[in-house]
Amino acid sequence: MSNEPYEPGPIDYLVIEFPGSRMTGEGLPLLIDLVDRGIIRVLDLLFVRKNADGSVQGVELADLTGDDNLDLAVFEGASSGLLGQDEIDDASKVLEPGSAAAVLVYENVWAGPLAAALRRGGARLVANGRIPVQEILASLDAAESTA
Repeated sequence: MSNEPYEPGPIDYLVIEFPGSRMTGEGLPLLIDLVDRGIIRVLDLLFVRKNADGSVQGVELADLTGDDNLDLAVFEGASSGLLGQDEIDDASKVLEPGSAAAVLVYENVWAGPLAAALRRGGARLVANGRIPVQEILASLDAAESTA
């Protein structure tokens, strides 16, 4: 165990929509692998369903488990308190009626020690951001079509 104080990494969130409330569990092994390798730490994972009338309801993890493809029991109790009703309401605004969504809040564990080392060296973060995947794909498609 290191004597260094814990330096948390950046915290991110994802809202992943499942049209028609169809969840296959296909990405679950990859999420578990990221956690097992210490790359991320899941702080919150909750599921919501947006009904045809636009109302939103929470879905218990236990209601989503039970088959061989979608066993979320490993994330039971993953709740840091960062997600409240306001965040659920915000997430539901981007969902189509009849769909479900996972709201995932995670820490980028890998970045904590790097950020601490950089700060010790006098560096400071002056900007950050994220390029949406759709923009990257469009840019790659455009570059490919002109090549």
